[in-house]
Amino acid sequence: MANETIVTVQGWVAGVPVLREVGGTAVLNFRIGCTPRHFNRASGQWVDSETQWYGVSAWRRLAGHASASLCQGDAVIVHGRLNHRPYVNKSGLEVVAMEIDAFSIGHDLNRGTASFVKAPPPAEGPASEGAAAGDPEQGGATAAA
Repeated sequence: MANETIVTVQGWVAGVPVLREVGGTAVLNFRIGCTPRHFNRASGQWVDSETQWYGVSAWRRLAGHASASLCQGDAVIVHGRLNHRPYVNKSGLEVVAMEIDAFSIGHDLNRGTASFVKAPPPAEGPASEGAAAGDPEQGGATAAA
């Protein structure tokens, strides 16, 4: 985990989130659009910058909870590991896709309200939806020293 880039991004769910299984593990994928704003002192107005697009992947329990909670157009905050993936686009140009492997996702309460329903605790044992002991970002508990 050393030298990883961890980000928190605020934006809007760009399309319908897609829940699927990969090797028997739930994964939710969606895109988030973030449009930075800045104040132009000369005009005295707020100005939108170019929208930044990120792919988001949520795994295991987070995938199921986010799938049941998110809709296209929702204002969200995503916290996770930033990755970049180069690929060749339809025009034959090499471009870089920015993707976030989400640790947590939530509605942006600056933009609206939400209702929270607490999920039951995960089952004990190694098959507990990937919640590794000692990994609080995946729902596991850490031991006190």
